[in-house]
Amino acid sequence: MVPEKWVQSLFLLIVGIFTHASGAFVGINIGTDVSNLPPTSDLVAILKAHQITHVRLYDADSHILKALSASGIEVMVGVLNEEILSIGESASAAATWINKNVAAYLPSTNITAIAVGSEVLTSIPNAAPVLVSAMNYLHKALVAANLNFQVKVSTPQSMDIIPRSFPPSTATFNSSWNSTIYQLLQFLKNTNSYYMLNAYPYYGYTKGDGIFPIDYALFRPLSSVKQIVDPNTLFHYDSMFDAMVDATYYSIEAFNFSGIPIVVTETGWPWFGGADEPDATVANAETFINNLIKRVLNNSGPPSQPRMPINSYIYELFNEDKRPGPASEETWGVLFANGSAVYPLQLSTSDRITENSSVVFCVVKPGADSDKLQDGLNWACGPGQANCTAIQSGQTCYYPDTIENHASYAYNDYYQKMRSVGGTCDFSGTAMTTTNDPSSGSCHFAGSSNSNTSTGGLSPPVAFGPTNPLDGSSSSMHSLRLQHLISAAFFALVLL
Repeated sequence: MVPEKWVQSLFLLIVGIFTHASGAFVGINIGTDVSNLPPTSDLVAILKAHQITHVRLYDADSHILKALSASGIEVMVGVLNEEILSIGESASAAATWINKNVAAYLPSTNITAIAVGSEVLTSIPNAAPVLVSAMNYLHKALVAANLNFQVKVSTPQSMDIIPRSFPPSTATFNSSWNSTIYQLLQFLKNTNSYYMLNAYPYYGYTKGDGIFPIDYALFRPLSSVKQIVDPNTLFHYDSMFDAMVDATYYSIEAFNFSGIPIVVTETGWPWFGGADEPDATVANAETFINNLIKRVLNNSGPPSQPRMPINSYIYELFNEDKRPGPASEETWGVLFANGSAVYPLQLSTSDRITENSSVVFCVVKPGADSDKLQDGLNWACGPGQANCTAIQSGQTCYYPDTIENHASYAYNDYYQKMRSVGGTCDFSGTAMTTTNDPSSGSCHFAGSSNSNTSTGGLSPPVAFGPTNPLDGSSSSMHSLRLQHLISAAFFALVLL
């Protein structure tokens, strides 16, 4: 009889094989500092509606991990910064963490990576001496549980540990971290893991004192007189994003390591900011995110590593309105809490977008005054004769239970009924029109292709990853790798 533990190991090995057999992916970060975070069941419905196949959690939220069970979505879980010291000093603490936050959910929830902390070297440098120890202990716990083929361990770092990132060919890590970085790279190489990079062209541009044009940060074409060229390699850089990734590859190379892929664990652009943040606009955020998707899904790497695709996670899914700091900290999300897109999102490999070109919806304007919204909601459901049954408690559009969600539904219902006879979408300046369908899950707004009052067809939503929920690198490299891994899997089966 085949031992059950061996069968599970083989199953996870085969999962690991096919997990890395397809093209590059664009995933997304899910933060929970949201006042009206939708229920986890709605969250998974939103992810599936937008064909998102890879997500990163900043912790190991049990409710979200349970909800993601059997979804097929690949999940990266996180060790919190405040957990690193205890895990880095205790193998038993690491084993407990793995058993509680990873092994307990596999294989049903498809956990494939652990991000140990967030920008540890620059945010909590006192934990740096035990960072790699924590990673080693976690990896050994995975080995003991026969999960090391399925789950990789790494740690996200910011671009700040590279003091001068341009030109990329001369970039090096901050020498004060040499010992830790060498240990980190050695660990990644030994465990066949990857370097996690948080790369934000938004900050590279806004803190760059005008050195680089904004088109360079937004992936827009540069004129012939504004080409960005590394004077040492003569490589042309079409985007700041590529230059950041390449600077990191060169910094790794300076330690005499090669073959360690880079995965961008955070990148994005805020769509609203304060008076001193003029570049945080909807137009810029839309341009950056859609161009990022196109860039990543072309399956190529930066100039120095053209065969190493840049798998990336967008920062972030929802607007985290509870985050402290400047106004822009609250507006990095690509979706509102009801699942509707902040701006149209386009998949580069097709003409599909998350908007309905033949239908205009009326929704709440971001930042609208709550008192005015309440007045507008009362009017729409009263004198305006909007059908507000669906936003009553227990009905399909009650959640998220927010004034913004309820007002959007009521405003839109009124607008769809009355615009043909002069009804407007204003509501004392609290409303705006959009071609983004705000429907989510079983909640269908009037005018949606899924509602009984549809006036047009909704294009399929953007896919933040390939239709097949798998990831990987260039096809030629993976074809060879896949052949060897499949052979190994069948050989293991014979041995069983």
